[in-house]
Amino acid sequence: MKLGLFGGSFDPFHAGHLAVARTARRALGLDRVVVLPTGRPPHKPNHRLAPGLARYAMAELALLDDPDLVVSDGELRSDAPSYTIDTLGRFAAERPEASLHLLVGSDSLAGLHTWRRWEEILERATLAVVARPGAARSEVLAGMPPVLADRLATARLEWVECAPHPASGTEIRHRLRSGEAPPDGWLDPRVLTFLRKYRLYR
Repeated sequence: MKLGLFGGSFDPFHAGHLAVARTARRALGLDRVVVLPTGRPPHKPNHRLAPGLARYAMAELALLDDPDLVVSDGELRSDAPSYTIDTLGRFAAERPEASLHLLVGSDSLAGLHTWRRWEEILERATLAVVARPGAARSEVLAGMPPVLADRLATARLEWVECAPHPASGTEIRHRLRSGEAPPDGWLDPRVLTFLRKYRLYR
């Protein structure tokens, strides 16, 4: 089984996130993509997120029509920061037969060497790098620290071209706080109904 792992705060889960998950599944022939709302992102220690259960529920609502895209609460079961290497270890233990593909935005790739035990991440999973259409690999890799560039040269990398989507979690939260509706198509209607019912960003 080829299993995609897609982590993020998903605050809230919007159309841009859905486009990445769908595109990666098709492009890489993944059997399933697991969406992983983070508990406490270690790179955003002071960032206040909507409750984990609410972010999980919104992702589930947005993915109801996609049987091969599922949500996991694995990152929400602990108050400790969520580290990618621990997530990979858990999936490797639970699904030893699965080939793990970690979805990473091309902008995040440049900071991979700052992640906990980042070299082990490259050993445990194939990196599925999500980049805009037409972006050359050399362009994405340019300017990276030598220690990272050298390691990526021998790592398992796959490239996923995905057209940028205008949806922005920051803008969605701002509009809802102001009593405005997000632009059409940015949120699944079920997610918008959930947000309004529980007044999450008001």
